[in-house]
Amino acid sequence: MAQTILIVDDDPVQRRLLEAAITRSGMSVVTAPGGQPALDLLHGPRGEQIAIVLLDLVMPDMDGLTVLAKLRVSNPDLPVIVLTAKGGIDSAVEAMRAGASDFLVKPASPERITVSIRNSLKIGTLSGEVTRLKKKVDNRLVFDDLVAKSGEMRQVIRLGQRAAQSNIPILIEGESGVGKELVARAIQGSSERAGKPFVTVNCGAIPENLIESILFGHEKGSFTGATDKHLGKFQEADGGTLFLDEIGELRIDMQVKLLRALQEGEVDPVGGKRPVKIDVRIISATNRDLAERAREGLFREDLYYRLNVFPIFVPPLRQRREDVPLLARHFIARFAAEESKPVAGLTPEASDLIEKFEWPGNVRQLENTIFRAVVLCDGITLDVCDFPQIAAAMGVDAQIRRPVATAEAPLRVHQMNARAATPILEASPYAMSGTDAAGHMRKLEEVESEMIRMAISRYEGHMSEVARRLGIGRSTLYRKLKDFGLEHHLNEEPIDDAPRQAAS
Repeated sequence: MAQTILIVDDDPVQRRLLEAAITRSGMSVVTAPGGQPALDLLHGPRGEQIAIVLLDLVMPDMDGLTVLAKLRVSNPDLPVIVLTAKGGIDSAVEAMRAGASDFLVKPASPERITVSIRNSLKIGTLSGEVTRLKKKVDNRLVFDDLVAKSGEMRQVIRLGQRAAQSNIPILIEGESGVGKELVARAIQGSSERAGKPFVTVNCGAIPENLIESILFGHEKGSFTGATDKHLGKFQEADGGTLFLDEIGELRIDMQVKLLRALQEGEVDPVGGKRPVKIDVRIISATNRDLAERAREGLFREDLYYRLNVFPIFVPPLRQRREDVPLLARHFIARFAAEESKPVAGLTPEASDLIEKFEWPGNVRQLENTIFRAVVLCDGITLDVCDFPQIAAAMGVDAQIRRPVATAEAPLRVHQMNARAATPILEASPYAMSGTDAAGHMRKLEEVESEMIRMAISRYEGHMSEVARRLGIGRSTLYRKLKDFGLEHHLNEEPIDDAPRQAAS
């Protein structure tokens, strides 16, 4: 699940060289021998996996600038790095004007290629995130901005698009963290109210004595502390959308006033002399079973029917596992760019781990888990050891990190894995750390003391064997035992202390 790079070059030798350089830096590669095959690949089912394109400028079937022009129509945000054997200022300017993110002259060093790829990915990710945030701030987020491709989410999107065509009240149901507010924002951005106010109210977080004032507003002097006139959330959302999150937590007495506001299209501010007309679209959300709460008398049945005109259920992440890799790629790219980390994806083992996990906290938990892993990761791919809590919950050993290619020493690792020259080390009970809990180097005497204790344990207290294996004399060993306060091991020494042959 690493970043996929598309190499477009008619020269097979150049393709192989570029592929080798990029693969060693931890990214997956697909190749195309010309411009048209590249466009076919980008427009095909694998096109959405491609994060960046390395494009040769001179090709017989279709030159790079033509490919770039066609690519900009269908994929305007896809980063493209142009490569050419004829480097010149005119060529570079022309390529950059056509939309290239960088310009390299062949033969370019692997380090220069890697740096260019990472910079382009970072710029592309941050640019996309800025665009998404701007849409969110402007209340113009649409369903195409949601990161989802599973059949379950496609059904959610279809229902949301239909609901956006009218002002029908919508109730979005689903567990905490599934993205109910994003769905609500996409409905707003796809409707005629796009760009209008989108006001969010968490009904479970409002102080009980301020609920009425916050929702409906108050006049100056209407109660102690009301020093100014305050517009309620309903009036703030006039002309736009009011999103009532966790509606099931609203107090019963306030449910009566909410029902009247919805039915009459007007609110009564606290201390006001007359009702105020409002034009608000209501979208509610809950992680509770409102029907069950209505049967138990904890939620007004008439308000439930008023809110539940168009229900949309957002399934939990464990029921739409197809979205996990897509969301993980999105979060990795975003946090790697924000934190200036070289992380480019996940190892197959880590990818398998997060896809099989149940994610009780849903998308919010996945986002925070990826954020932590990216911040703590020192390599270019996230491995199982970067998800210790998930691994522990799944019963997977997260202590040993699988060797992965890095920018500093890629070739050696790949050769070792390819030829199986050196087996991957298993965890050993006699492994010893050179650093303390804070990450600082331990003192030599601490390491020496621990090594002696380990040797005594391994060779069952036979001091002659311990001394021989440590390469010191027996008298020196006894002296060190006294220095380190380990004299009690002398009393535990077996009577028959003849040297024995330990397994090497």
